[in-house]
Amino acid sequence: MSEPPILDKIVKNVRVVRPHENAIALLDIGIKDGKFAQIAPHISADQGKEVFDGKNLLGFPGVVDAHMHIGIYQPLDQDAVTESKAAAMGGVTTSLNYIRTGKYYLNKGGSYQDFFPEVLALSQGNFFVDYSYHIAPLSNQHIDEIPMLFEEYGISSFKIFMFYGGYGLHGLSDQQNLFLMINKTERYDFAHFEFIMRELTKLSASHPEAQATISLSLHCEVAEILNAYTKIVENDLSLTGLHAYSAARPPHSEGLAICIASYLAHETNCANINLLHLSSRKAMEAALTMQTAFPHINFRREVTVGHLLLDVDTPNGTLAKVNPPIRPRADVEYLWQAVLNNQVDWIVSDHACCAAEQKVNAKDPHNIWLAKSGFGGTEYLLSGVFSEGSKRGMSYNHMAKLLSWNPSRRFSLSQKGDIAVGFDADLVLLDPNESFVVNAAESESQQGYTPFAGMELTGKVKSTFLRGNLIYHNGQVLGLPSGRYLKRS
Repeated sequence: MSEPPILDKIVKNVRVVRPHENAIALLDIGIKDGKFAQIAPHISADQGKEVFDGKNLLGFPGVVDAHMHIGIYQPLDQDAVTESKAAAMGGVTTSLNYIRTGKYYLNKGGSYQDFFPEVLALSQGNFFVDYSYHIAPLSNQHIDEIPMLFEEYGISSFKIFMFYGGYGLHGLSDQQNLFLMINKTERYDFAHFEFIMRELTKLSASHPEAQATISLSLHCEVAEILNAYTKIVENDLSLTGLHAYSAARPPHSEGLAICIASYLAHETNCANINLLHLSSRKAMEAALTMQTAFPHINFRREVTVGHLLLDVDTPNGTLAKVNPPIRPRADVEYLWQAVLNNQVDWIVSDHACCAAEQKVNAKDPHNIWLAKSGFGGTEYLLSGVFSEGSKRGMSYNHMAKLLSWNPSRRFSLSQKGDIAVGFDADLVLLDPNESFVVNAAESESQQGYTPFAGMELTGKVKSTFLRGNLIYHNGQVLGLPSGRYLKRS
């Protein structure tokens, strides 16, 4: 009499990619109760209630997309459904979303004590992947609420948009207090950023067990530089499109902001700093210089798949407007070199679904100044990095480290990031030989276009498992939303 099966599922014949190995091994993967339970060369099919043939495909840990925006341009509950479907089709199993009060998102000011439960209520039952939030303290009241957010909701990561306060989301603005929905007597400025850092230092001191994962992320651009250069570039008719937008938000604005933020971190002893979406050589050089200047600060450096795949000459032009801007090809290649030199800690999508009718001005669709900022791309994150990284000699294991392991460690996701016994059974099967041309019509996103359109990528996601459940297979998102909120403290 054979013994009853002890595993819920066996995924056989997988070329397993792990972040800390130097090679790929052909293995079977046993899953029980949503966790990886056994990983071995040959697991008998009788041991599993269900057997899935991995067909010798590459098996990556589920991707942790550590920089997304849900609900910025359409209602959060609707956006969560469609954009997490897009995440699933791209092999993303964990979505970390930046959110704030003010215009866009819920279009509300006030306290996070009132705001964040509403965010969670709109999220519940609508995500196809696991999810959590990073929060931006915009007002003095929000700084006071940081301990509450950590202790009650497990929010361990916070954000500063350095250019807000003096420059708009899409361009020139002198109405930023109204946009941020903060009291007219308050200032969202360097002093405010300093006080956020001091509060995080206090929080770390009172929660020593979380000192490695309480962190501050910064969008680094200086408003004064953006204001001055935008006025200059708008009057220079020789520059149009993405060339103009890059010149209006020049790389040295990123570099200067990085230096200011880093010195403030040093001054306040704010230990864990994440420098987001570094887009240029000057930004990356400034970040590396600050790491040398302040070795006691635990810096992390992020780049996006958009800044690695697109440049100012992309034929999709205005559709690729984003902050910080898409840059010239020399910057793109410098970022890739930083990736290969292990100077980049993780790669993300910065996904912000912005439908076509909102993205561009109907009467003047090529006018970069009238276009909205941001675009989606979580569905192309793994394939984009795989395709372009492979051409440059990036190892599959290095990809797993940057797309899964590193962000999961920084953001206190102890059950994510590796294919190892005891971890959540988040798994992506990818065909390294299948090429496809990016076509927005095939995406689950509601965006309706993509700046990546027409690019040929090699490396196609075939199947995505979330905690052992197959949520995407051969072009179809399966089942109902089963993503869980991840409380990270």
